[in-house]
Amino acid sequence: MSWSAKQYVAFEDERTRPARDLLAAIPTAQARAVVDIGCGPGNSTELLVERFPEASIAGLDSSVDMIAAARKRLPDVRFEVAEIDKWADAGPFDVIFANAVLQWVPDHASLLPTLASKLSSGGSLAIQMPANLNEPSHRLMREVAANGPWASKLSGAAGQRTDMASASEYFSMLRPHCARVDVWRTTYHHQLAGGAAGVVEWFKGSGLIPFLSPLTEEERAQYLQQYLAAVSQAYPALADGSVLLPFPRLFIVATR
Repeated sequence: MSWSAKQYVAFEDERTRPARDLLAAIPTAQARAVVDIGCGPGNSTELLVERFPEASIAGLDSSVDMIAAARKRLPDVRFEVAEIDKWADAGPFDVIFANAVLQWVPDHASLLPTLASKLSSGGSLAIQMPANLNEPSHRLMREVAANGPWASKLSGAAGQRTDMASASEYFSMLRPHCARVDVWRTTYHHQLAGGAAGVVEWFKGSGLIPFLSPLTEEERAQYLQQYLAAVSQAYPALADGSVLLPFPRLFIVATR
């Protein structure tokens, strides 16, 4: 199992809302060069096209499936398959947009200053990352992985997500390179249909991928069955059968 644009956009409205909030906080008014790193299926890139209609806009993502979906969605935008930590374009860029992607990229202490160095004067680096590794959804992923017959296969799964630094640490990483750094945290409460099954479907498009990819089809089914049972206890259904999924996210806008 790998990144799937179809699975990801099953919750497109909910996944795009933080991107809208991040974009609204960017102070850069005029932009000539904009890049969406970790663009996924192009939903966040589409927002950039609307905000900066005169800019040259590009997108990159490590997933071939995501880039194919983005190209279909926005045929006039240049998209490429690339790894963020190996991305060599020096810019300068007026906006570097990184929505829900840098949690998969290691060594933020080196990465973030490097990204800031690619900004033009007055340009902004805009970052949003899920801050949910300690939420029940992710704690239960690790517990099911460690307590099943697949434990050895999944011993490295949790390590694919980068441990996040504190807000003050991110501020300190970027402040020497930028004139202004704004950091905040928001917890969204997404109403998902289908109760606990809706929570499982949500994370099949993101957080569960490292846990499911190494498994056989039979093992995946068994893992998901156990995970669903655990999630049902952690996220009880509301009276209408839906569930509220609390989803904390960290935002950073650093302007050079």
